[in-house]
Amino acid sequence: MRAAESPRPDMPPRPLRWLFLDLNSYFASVEQQLQPALRGRPVIVAPVGSDTTVAIAASVEAKRYGISTGTPVWQAKLLCREVVVTPARHDRYVAFHDAVVEEITRHIPVTKICSIDEVACRLLDNENGRASAEALARRIKAGIRANVGDRLTSSVGIAPNRLLAKLASDLQKPDGLVVFEDRDLPHALYGLALRDIAGIGAKMERRLALDGVNDIRQLCERRPREAGHAWGGTNGDRLWYLLHGVDLPEKATQSRTIGHSHVLSPGKRGAEPVRLTARRLALKAASRLRRKGYRARLLVLHARFEDDKSAWRTSVKLPATEDSFIILGRLETLFPRLREAARSRPGGFRIRMIGVTLCEIEQAAGDQGSLFAHLAPTDPLAREARGLALSRAMDRINERWGRNAVSVGPLDGGRIDHVGAKIAFGRIPEASEFHE
Repeated sequence: MRAAESPRPDMPPRPLRWLFLDLNSYFASVEQQLQPALRGRPVIVAPVGSDTTVAIAASVEAKRYGISTGTPVWQAKLLCREVVVTPARHDRYVAFHDAVVEEITRHIPVTKICSIDEVACRLLDNENGRASAEALARRIKAGIRANVGDRLTSSVGIAPNRLLAKLASDLQKPDGLVVFEDRDLPHALYGLALRDIAGIGAKMERRLALDGVNDIRQLCERRPREAGHAWGGTNGDRLWYLLHGVDLPEKATQSRTIGHSHVLSPGKRGAEPVRLTARRLALKAASRLRRKGYRARLLVLHARFEDDKSAWRTSVKLPATEDSFIILGRLETLFPRLREAARSRPGGFRIRMIGVTLCEIEQAAGDQGSLFAHLAPTDPLAREARGLALSRAMDRINERWGRNAVSVGPLDGGRIDHVGAKIAFGRIPEASEFHE
């Protein structure tokens, strides 16, 4: 559909406004950069050294065998006998991310860091001609290879808004460059599936189908309000305008949970290793909570058993707190529920993944100090104030002297896995988290 054929004759101008860069096979590419022996070979990055875990990244060479993120390690080895499994090193991936962002800012300011391997940059009026934007993209790509690592290729999308630039970056991998101009929209999107659009999963796809929308063409050919009705919710017509190239302002978001999870190695899936791992995860979450200036009102313990793909979870209310000792105390009350759930399992207490999440978080700024902070440490009234002060002191010691310089509970004896900072979807650990 050409611009003159737009279903809305009052459509605003849609110049090229966004450059979206996606690093290809990022974790695996960093490992190939750091380990020359892996270059040109099929590589997967795994969280632990076990065939029962899954790949969290696959190199370009591994993807040619049908291996991708989420492929079980045992299956990857069947698909490709030569595949190399290397353990994840999240601190190195964050360091390379920082170097990539620094290189990009030599060419254009980074407007938004979308994930560990994705950034978006807004184009100014003197940068948004097609030739200028493409030349800029090529300079950035070349700069990353020359100054950060020659194994780090990237795919770039350029479009009138960030959603379309992201879609464009996915079309040519590895090392691609795709541009969507206003004259290309929305017909250039008709070959994509609805699930290719961020925010459309299986549930939303079913909802759209029930309303008669089975592909992007059917969604775009509706009037904006009709498309919004199919989507549902507030601002349901927002996607229609984005797919037609309108650069809408970003919707405000805020963090509502802070948590960590960990896939346990096969030898550490019994009751006591799981309990100790959950405590370490809770301490990490509490440390992040304090660093961000938040307090939490709800603690959630969640797990996945070896014999079941569905998630098990339970929760307990917290007093509005950021105190590690209060959080650990409430966490202990949840383990009997986990043990009870395990009794009905054919495999018994065999937990593959354990996680702790702090919910209902709010700003802690402006809290009044405790009236009992200067009482004797043994006085029950002073316990909460002393616990929070000790929690903050532990943060400072670990930040200065390194992870586990001081902690609560056992760290030796080989009973728990390493639970250092991990990179989650959409969140990049701060450097300080690798000291927690």
